[in-house]
This record gives sequence, C-alpha cells and structure tokens, in this order.
Amino acid sequence: MQEFFMDYGLWLLIALLVIIGIVFLLSGRSKPAEPPAPAEVKPVAAPVAAPTVAPVAPVAREPLVPEPAAVAPEPVMAPPAPGPIPASPAVAAPVEEADDLLKLKGVGPKLNMLLIELGVTRYAQIAGWSETDIAAIDARLGNFKGRPVRDQWVDQARYLAAGDIAGFEAKYGKI
Repeated sequence: MQEFFMDYGLWLLIALLVIIGIVFLLSGRSKPAEPPAPAEVKPVAAPVAAPTVAPVAPVAREPLVPEPAAVAPEPVMAPPAPGPIPASPAVAAPVEEADDLLKLKGVGPKLNMLLIELGVTRYAQIAGWSETDIAAIDARLGNFKGRPVRDQWVDQARYLAAGDIAGFEAKYGKI
C-alpha cells in the first residue's frame, strides 16, 4: 500500500484538488436566492417631513482660459510639411524611370513606398545627399528614423548609381 502512495500520491493529490475546485465552482451556482419571508409588520408613526433646503444662487465662475501673456511666447518650429522634399541641385531626380530602391540594404516595401512619397526615387538622389538632406529625410521617416545613417544608404547608393554591382556586393553582400 505504501508503494501505491509513493508511486501515485502526487496524482491522487492533484485529482483531489481538481475535485475540490469543481465542487467549489458548482456550489457558487446554487439556486437563486428566494426573497426573505415577510417579517412582522409594525405600525409606523406618522411620516416625518424632510427638512426643506433653500435654493442657492448660482456662483459666477472665472473663465478657465488665462489672460494672454504680456510676453510673446517663443516661436515653435512647425513639423515638416507632408509631400516631397524640396529638391536641391544635388538631390533633384531626373525625369527618368525610378530605380529599385529595394536593392538598398535596410529598405523594405514599406520604407520604399515612404521614400517614393517623399519624392526619393533614384540612387543618384540618395548618393548626392548632404548631411542636411539626410537630416531632412530622417525627420520625415517616422518609425524608420535613423535608418539612412545606420544602413549607410548614401554609400550604398553611390555604388548602385555608378553601376558598380561588384563593389556593392563585395561591401554589402549579394543583392
């Protein structure tokens, strides 16, 4: 008998706990409570009138908007306007067919569409970006912020714009 409990004791304990849990859950779903039996009704004394409260005159409130400040606040820089980025001579895209920006390492389909919406369609554009151009693009990339520098888009684009596929693949891997 002792061997039985040694071998199956844990399983018996688990089964017991499961049964107790089921009984506990089912006991909570007992029949709906019956209304209490009517108690003996005692005669009630005459109702007492509630005290009357005099109406209160409305209070004039001060406006929640503060008075304009005597000192003009410093101008806040507006976020970049949507649409294509103004092209500088180094960034202007020719009217030719757009390049496949998906060949750049780190550019996927969503980022490709975002770049096209921003007016970036050619490797030559990216290859000609200055630090200012990179900062302007980076500010408009949203969740992809930091990718142009981290993924070295300018360097990759220089290889691809020049048609140096072998140099690109030697440095960045197979296209």
